[in-house]
Amino acid sequence: MLLSIPFCIVLGSWQLGRFEDRVQGHRTASEQVVETGREAPRPLDEMLPVTKATSGKPVTATGRYDRQLLVPDRKLDDRRGFYVLTLLRTDSGEALPVVRGWLPGTAGAVKAPAPPRGEVTVTGALQASETPGDNGVSARGGLPAGQTAAISAASLVNLVSYDVYDAWVTLAEGDTGMRAVPVAAPPDSGLDLKAFQNLGYTAEWFAFVGFVIFMWFRLLRREIELARDMELGLVPDEEEPVTVEPAAR
Repeated sequence: MLLSIPFCIVLGSWQLGRFEDRVQGHRTASEQVVETGREAPRPLDEMLPVTKATSGKPVTATGRYDRQLLVPDRKLDDRRGFYVLTLLRTDSGEALPVVRGWLPGTAGAVKAPAPPRGEVTVTGALQASETPGDNGVSARGGLPAGQTAAISAASLVNLVSYDVYDAWVTLAEGDTGMRAVPVAAPPDSGLDLKAFQNLGYTAEWFAFVGFVIFMWFRLLRREIELARDMELGLVPDEEEPVTVEPAAR
């Protein structure tokens, strides 16, 4: 009991701390979204790599638009549609994935407006590369040519012949009549299923503490009752031999 109770309390407190960190991360991310519009955009290279502190911050980059892809099955205001993703070739040689906007309906190349030609300077919110499960990102494969399930360097480098930044940008204003994609909270900073799993584990570990105390009390009570019965002679100290009388003939 002396070992089990501190062990359960430590693990329960650790899980509670994880939950509180996620709550604080969610609050911080929400505040960052509000403050993003008040900050002046900074050059892209100064804000990399993407962290929880830099995610959602306004950045600016200059280059030429190149390959255009569609990201299907993306919701906006409970409507299903798709992102129009265009790779911006910068002077560094790497390409920056730029989400130029969102369109409703099924993803189709004919619906997506062509990107501007020539050198352009984009301004938008910096986002970390997606992984399956983040913000509803699907892991399904077998997409048609010109589509990608996740906006990540790991996925995009297989579709183009040049390096891609391990980050992406969503434009502050939708391009060519498209709706701007809102800034997403950084990964592991929202009150998602993982956060409430931590809260559930917290309750579980403290429930184990109550179970240990209950079992200790029950066993102690049993020992006390057994000792009392032995004092009263209700329970013999040793088993007495049983004598079997021969049956009468």
